[in-house]
Amino acid sequence: MTYRQSFAWWSLTEGPLQVPDLLERAADIGFRGVDFLPAPLWPRAKDLGLELVVVDGHDSIDIGFNDRSHHADLGDQVRRALEIAHREGIHNISVMSGVAHTADDAAAIALCAEALRPLAAEAEQAGVGLLLEPLNTKVDHPGHQCRTTEWGAAVIDLVGSPALRLLYDVYHMQIMEGDLLRTIGAHLHRIGHFHTAGVPGRHELDSRQEVNWGAIALSLQEHRYTGFIGHEFIPRADPVAALQQAYTLFEPAA
Repeated sequence: MTYRQSFAWWSLTEGPLQVPDLLERAADIGFRGVDFLPAPLWPRAKDLGLELVVVDGHDSIDIGFNDRSHHADLGDQVRRALEIAHREGIHNISVMSGVAHTADDAAAIALCAEALRPLAAEAEQAGVGLLLEPLNTKVDHPGHQCRTTEWGAAVIDLVGSPALRLLYDVYHMQIMEGDLLRTIGAHLHRIGHFHTAGVPGRHELDSRQEVNWGAIALSLQEHRYTGFIGHEFIPRADPVAALQQAYTLFEPAA
């Protein structure tokens, strides 16, 4: 068994061309899941055989677990998301460190682990994953504290639960650190989900950007990764054509 492919609803619907039957078209291509799909569309996705792979665990990317003053409120939000995910069969919910405040990196890592440890235990009981995502601070998310693979991995290791893993976004990590293949190989046991998008620009996985996606796909096949790869790019033109191109690029050889 190898990985399955999903796509992020928010990004594929951000482009200039809107496709009313995007879920149907994606299912026809062969996609098995969808990320960050609005709740009113969940029944339609399920009818099409699309799994709900990840949804937001709390309201804000910028307000996260690196600040103890937010722990109680964020914990309540995550627990509500866990209840919904368990009921609806959603695989994962995303959690964030937040923008850096007064805590330095070591203290912020400890604060995130402190808050996420009991939530990971509850997630494990519910059969739902928590995904901590490092984000780039150079282009899209200035000041975000979880900004490298090692930062996120430190939280994962401190929590020590199989329910908490990384959402490894190749777009963000190419911008921040590069060294993609070695990093993926070293941390694959900590990674619960992948995202893709072209660098630079967060557009299609085409010849106008710098990542060797074929090498990424082959590496994941060789490492026998069995989770989801979610395409989270913003198409310049036809989103269906862009999804088909990405799907074919990552489709394992027979």
